[in-house]
Amino acid sequence: MSDVRRAPRLVVNAPAIVESIGQAAMQLHPNLGRVFRRVEADRTTIGTKFPAVVRDLSTNGAFISGAPLPLLSRVALKFDVKGVGTIDAIGWVLWQRMDDCEVPGPSSAATLPKGFGVLFEAIPMETRTAIAALVSSFSSRG
Repeated sequence: MSDVRRAPRLVVNAPAIVESIGQAAMQLHPNLGRVFRRVEADRTTIGTKFPAVVRDLSTNGAFISGAPLPLLSRVALKFDVKGVGTIDAIGWVLWQRMDDCEVPGPSSAATLPKGFGVLFEAIPMETRTAIAALVSSFSSRG
């Protein structure tokens, strides 16, 4: 399997709290309301809060191992990463793995856990910078 993701990733095992938060309603002028469209966050799980585990992390997002949330759920995440500290982020669920999955490889099979991928919407710049530095330091070790 090749890794064609845009941002380098760091493998982590960080316990996290995930909360489905939805999005704020927008009040638009009626003229704008007739022509304006936006992606709406899934509302079926708003208020759901549960423990999960962050399995990999980049400056753009993370893979969360746990019960998958619906696509386009907007979530708040809180977790700690050694070398970065506490990370508070808001993101969107862009993909999900509904169950564990075994994928054969050339020498052995890999088991991928159920969970979901989050694209960060809001994360402090200093946190992104710290994640980038940590990912870079592990990538350069080779």
